[in-house]
Amino acid sequence: MLEHDANPTISKSTGLPRKRFYRARAHSNPLSDSHFPIPICPSEVDYSLHYPQLFPSNDQLHRSKKIEFADIGCGFGGLLISLSTLFPETLMIGMELRDKVTEYVKERILALRVANPGQYQNVSVVRTNSMKYIPNYFEKAQLSKMFFLFPDPHFKEKNHRRRVISPHLLDEYAYTLRAGGIIYTITDVEELGEWMKSCLENHPLFEALTAEELEVDPAVKLLSSATEEGQKVARNEGQTFQAVYRRISAAP
Repeated sequence: MLEHDANPTISKSTGLPRKRFYRARAHSNPLSDSHFPIPICPSEVDYSLHYPQLFPSNDQLHRSKKIEFADIGCGFGGLLISLSTLFPETLMIGMELRDKVTEYVKERILALRVANPGQYQNVSVVRTNSMKYIPNYFEKAQLSKMFFLFPDPHFKEKNHRRRVISPHLLDEYAYTLRAGGIIYTITDVEELGEWMKSCLENHPLFEALTAEELEVDPAVKLLSSATEEGQKVARNEGQTFQAVYRRISAAP
């Protein structure tokens, strides 16, 4: 008997985990203390746990690649799964605070690896608080893309400090992004969209992509369609607001 035949959390038809067994609260307080292991520094991130086929052992000396894409608040992993086959040579990771949702993404990736030998080996997920621990995972100028798709709006003004895009946090993101690296943001909340665009527009290390650049960027096409939240907005014929900005070099 196959394992998923006896496991109600696995769909018999697809072999993938069922989301209803991994549901969690839609929002979490990113400023609260949570208990999960945190690497002391980026060199302590164990690639053999995340990408076992590519890195059979946690050997820093022979690490030929590093993570380049980070999906912050990755939810159920829809964007990661789409990016994995679109950029098969690029290592990427999702960062999610909710425990059950992280477990779902882990199981989803494992099931896809089994069903598609040789594929999805470049994608992983970690439970962590990205608002606190980005520098623990990524070195200076390590990343080429960061994604912030449909983040918690934190509507109340007193909670704006919890927003994942802010002037202070953009300093950290700029540190981990290489020159030419791109931040992608999208939301269905107009006020939040204006907030994120304003934060990026006013930061000295970011500039907006042109309309022509947005048109030819394959990642842009996934912003509104790859995630559960984006698909829900599309079903409801809702409007989205995106801001896509490039990390520029500091002035000499």
